[in-house]
Amino acid sequence: MSTPRLIGIASGKGGVGKTALAVGLAQALARTGRRVLLADGDLGLANIDVQLGLAVRHDLMAVLAGNVTLREAALAQSEGFDVLPGRSGSGGLAALDPGWIGRFLAVLRCAPHDEVVLDIGAGLDPVPRRLSAGCDTLLVLATDEPTSLTDAYAVLKLLTRDAPGADARVVVNLATDAGQGARTHAALDRACRGFLGRGVALGGVVRRDPQMRDAIRHQVPLLTRHPGSNAAQDIEALAARLAASRAAA
Repeated sequence: MSTPRLIGIASGKGGVGKTALAVGLAQALARTGRRVLLADGDLGLANIDVQLGLAVRHDLMAVLAGNVTLREAALAQSEGFDVLPGRSGSGGLAALDPGWIGRFLAVLRCAPHDEVVLDIGAGLDPVPRRLSAGCDTLLVLATDEPTSLTDAYAVLKLLTRDAPGADARVVVNLATDAGQGARTHAALDRACRGFLGRGVALGGVVRRDPQMRDAIRHQVPLLTRHPGSNAAQDIEALAARLAASRAAA
């Protein structure tokens, strides 16, 4: 069995739609025929189970402690992907030492899946930095807000130190349209070229869509509740590009 590709989703600040995108991306990748695991790596404030309305019996900490296996803890979804839930509302996991973080990454590397989508906690603390550096592909979310751009740049700057040459891509979320998304990416790319010596690729643009909030409120994945929405189309396009890049590798 081949090792799954680990796709991390990170952001320098909260409130940019990271978890909702992770859920949508996992479902969209599953629709391409991939075996997908969605892992909650927001170790300070896990909430994928809340967004999906899941009843959790075993969580990430039980797996790391060796009490259950990944297979036993993962929850199969009717949408075609599995979920490894975190411990919702527990800040204790955010203080895991490097050994535990290494174990977490090792567990994900041994998952019986083709792709692992890892929802990484927002911020620049050591835990999200270590998880980001351990990914094969890191999607850094940004919006057109100045604070979001600054924080996304900080994530990319730290990644060049922690994992030189890493495959990092910017995903512009909550964009008014494709043009605004392209301009937001261009601003980040210029900053990276000017101060880090290398640009950053555009992974995709996801348009702001009121249907996303509706899906979250009803605890149903966007691609299930509103499959024809603008955001759903954009997320499926992002998944298609990721699937194509894996096939070409």
